[in-house]
Amino acid sequence: MKKNKKGIYLHMVLLASICTLTTFAQAQENDSKRHTEINNQIVVKWLDNFWGANYNPDIIDELAAPDMILQYSLHKPRKGQADIKDFMKTFRDAFPDLSLKGAYPLLADGEFVIARWIGGGTHTGKAFSDWPIGSLPAATGRKMYFSGTTVFRVVNGKLAEEIGLDDGLTALTQLKLVVPGK
Repeated sequence: MKKNKKGIYLHMVLLASICTLTTFAQAQENDSKRHTEINNQIVVKWLDNFWGANYNPDIIDELAAPDMILQYSLHKPRKGQADIKDFMKTFRDAFPDLSLKGAYPLLADGEFVIARWIGGGTHTGKAFSDWPIGSLPAATGRKMYFSGTTVFRVVNGKLAEEIGLDDGLTALTQLKLVVPGK
């Protein structure tokens, strides 16, 4: 009889351990889902308020890490809030109607969020020279419309990196900085 009670006790301990581990695993999964949802919300807010038509420069202080990296093939890499603010001010001074929109859904894994986007603008403002090739004099009236994919890294609720690949050849061709061959 003692062996039977001991066996039942061991089974109960084992069952309790399995239940505890299952509960712990479910809690971790729920935390991961919440973390992913929060990171997605941060990226959507950034896309809407940094790249979107409703640009608000305060979004940089709110969502960008102090040493954030912003890197695309069409522009030189930027680092830090002040550099990113300067870049966007110059870009929007040249393209006042600049608007990029997310092509959802976002893909997320841990601190990484991937976004596809489309958009562009019309060069009706100041001269602009932050291209890998050529520059635009003031107000050419040239339009660009292109797409891209960006990988964001969100750390502790702040954007640490925004590294994207844009269809730069299309944009530069539309702006007549690159002429198609014959």
